[in-house]
Amino acid sequence: MADHPYPPEPWYLGGSLLVSVFLVPPTALPPTFALPAGRRPVTVGGRISVGVAAVRYVPGGVLQYDELLVAVPSLGRGGIRVTIPQIWVDSDTSRRGGRELWGIPKELADFDRAGDAPRVTASMSIDDRPVARVTARRGRPLLPGMRQIALPILQDLDGRTTLSHNRVIGRISGLRTAWRFAPDGPLGYLAGRRPLLNVELHDASIIFGMDVARTSTGSSPA
Repeated sequence: MADHPYPPEPWYLGGSLLVSVFLVPPTALPPTFALPAGRRPVTVGGRISVGVAAVRYVPGGVLQYDELLVAVPSLGRGGIRVTIPQIWVDSDTSRRGGRELWGIPKELADFDRAGDAPRVTASMSIDDRPVARVTARRGRPLLPGMRQIALPILQDLDGRTTLSHNRVIGRISGLRTAWRFAPDGPLGYLAGRRPLLNVELHDASIIFGMDVARTSTGSSPA
């Protein structure tokens, strides 16, 4: 901590994730959705699977903050990987650590969150301009007990390709959501779209950066 303003990897975090999956035509996506070399996005009926997650990391982990991210799963060497082309947090510590450790292009934003399980409303704005808002209600458990989900994240940033292996351990429940995206905002390509799938991962432990490979951009991490 003396040399860096953020915790060393891996990060141990706790919290909840409100996750929705949208199907978006490739022509509607912004240029920031370029995937690392050799990857092809997961598609359904010619549309790209795009995950959006509103996350709250709570006290007890190494950091506490709110986050909104966009994730694109892809196929290629090594199997499925996830790339995060857009992500915002309200912690500069998280922003710097995410960028410097794992090549995740975190930006700063303001968040507001009201309510508690089973019903939560979360919103994000940038420079006082609304960007995204979700009202979510937790449903029934989809699987019994605690479940572990592997989350291999592959990123290109600042001339470096980074593959980080991560884990989410938590309870998985169904979710009803109502999303609103500002048409003129950075998530405007999602405005008016309805998610294909909604789930909540709650009472979750997140281990980020357990096993990390870094190479120059264009090379393939092991």
